[in-house]
Amino acid sequence: MGDIHSAPDRDLVGAVLARRQGAFEELVRRYQRLCWHIIRRMVRDPEAARELCQDTFLRVYQALHQYRHDSPLKSWIGRVAYNVALRHLEQKQVPIVNPIDDAGHRALMESVADSADVELACSEAEASRLLHAALDTLPPLQRTLLALYHLEEIPIPEITRITGLPAGTIKSHLFRSRLSLRGVLDALKGVVP
Repeated sequence: MGDIHSAPDRDLVGAVLARRQGAFEELVRRYQRLCWHIIRRMVRDPEAARELCQDTFLRVYQALHQYRHDSPLKSWIGRVAYNVALRHLEQKQVPIVNPIDDAGHRALMESVADSADVELACSEAEASRLLHAALDTLPPLQRTLLALYHLEEIPIPEITRITGLPAGTIKSHLFRSRLSLRGVLDALKGVVP
């Protein structure tokens, strides 16, 4: 294998398992942003999020021999991070979602396309600040799904592998999150509905 920094995931996993110098550090470098986005969106406390990211990579290291390459390594590591954050929230007894709406409303939300632009033209610093303040008002699961889909640009089938949630449920959460964000952003900007 050549340079570890340009190695495909399969080769990188092999290098980590063979305990090649720098291989695990490269794996962490590649996926620390994904891990941070998942955990930080679910767990608001930055210090707890840092510890949970470390715990995630410790678990990845300990279980890497179980990775079978049947899904992208990114999805597998994302799943570990998601489970670590989920367990943390369960221990703290933090609800991860708002109560489910009635079945008719849920069906409507699941049928809506996910083409809305959540970033809402956040090229300006103030708009970005407002967006992040609005994101912080969402429940942990919705914040995480929005971060995965819009910030990490992970497609819904891969988010399904990370979270274990059905695609329709993910779409529903994304739709509700967008509606909530619009309402919160309007309130933060002082817009009257």
